[in-house]
Amino acid sequence: GGNVVIPAFAVGRSQELLYWFADYFEAWNLAPWRIFLDSPMAAKVTAVYDRHEDLFDDEARSVWRGRIKPFALPNLRVTASVDDSKAINRIRGGAIVIAGSGMANAGRVRHHLRNNLANPHAHVVFVGYQADGTLGRLLVNAVKRVRLFGGDITVRAQLHTIGRLPA
Repeated sequence: GGNVVIPAFAVGRSQELLYWFADYFEAWNLAPWRIFLDSPMAAKVTAVYDRHEDLFDDEARSVWRGRIKPFALPNLRVTASVDDSKAINRIRGGAIVIAGSGMANAGRVRHHLRNNLANPHAHVVFVGYQADGTLGRLLVNAVKRVRLFGGDITVRAQLHTIGRLPA
């Protein structure tokens, strides 16, 4: 009933997530979800990755040859403008939002967290290291309230940490 927010680094981790989404698209039943890559830098880096398929290892090439291409998922929307990013926050359920920054200390992900952290049906998935002193670390440490954009938010969303993505 809620959204999934994934704070992710624009270089490497965002592309890796899309790779896994393509590889497990059917097994994870991702078709009904609206997937957003909400990071201008991640969008630019993704375009660079996509142009250099010849540099991928054999396993990655096999995924690229698959039915679903990682950077062309049928339900993937890459948001470029601030207005497109803001529009995501009107979605109350069924969205997976990959947004920068990876430690949730800056970037568009903070807006998505502000709009989802109080929802007990929402999920926040941390897929990278969270340094001390960052919003990401506070959330991983299960704080009950955070302050974002001058307002206090009670954390009711379900929080998940993936220490290591599948290899």
